[in-house]
Amino acid sequence: MPESPNSNDRSAKTALFDAFAQVAKALSSGRRAEIVDVLAQGERSVEELASEIAQSVANTSHHLQALARAGLVTTRRDGTRIIYRLASARVEELWSALRDVAAERVAGIGELAAAYLGDRAGLEAIGRRELAERLRRGDVVVLDVRPNPEYTAGHIAGARSVPIAELRRHLDALPTNAEVVAYCRGPYCVYADDAVRELRRRGYTARRLEDGFPEWRRAGLPVATGADGP
Repeated sequence: MPESPNSNDRSAKTALFDAFAQVAKALSSGRRAEIVDVLAQGERSVEELASEIAQSVANTSHHLQALARAGLVTTRRDGTRIIYRLASARVEELWSALRDVAAERVAGIGELAAAYLGDRAGLEAIGRRELAERLRRGDVVVLDVRPNPEYTAGHIAGARSVPIAELRRHLDALPTNAEVVAYCRGPYCVYADDAVRELRRRGYTARRLEDGFPEWRRAGLPVATGADGP
């Protein structure tokens, strides 16, 4: 029979697995999960993150400190501002995996998503590979409807920056004879859905990307950075 571990071995193993669990503990708050979701789009300041998750700057700073202690985020200084980013691409992958497992295994996730996203029955989605081919052919208009800082940090190559709050004033600049595809942060982001609904009400042929920019980037499809081009 295998030998029983001595007390020192047991203590060491306990400490090791407790350390592993610090990552799960850091993600045990919904607001911290929201922060990771936003930072998967690109780096942001504390003030910007506070606005995105509807929390005070103080509360947001507290959540960021917990994520930093677990090694999930890092910082840089920009003048007097502290800018946060995910520590690595693996953190983004961890968040995606956690979200997918929850969708598959946690009772009620589907109902909660439907309550937040609304009825998607009439919102046809387009796959990443099909969209990449359409962009290559140049027969589709792609709108990034996330906030502009996220577009600047990284976007689908060839996409136009049209934040959802500014969509209506950009409608006249869109060609009426081309299909429009909108995308945002991922499968649980409402911006693209709202954009497609508005575009269809105005007579445009429109679809949403099946997920969002982080999934596009992880698939190795063409991305670009910087402000909107001509």
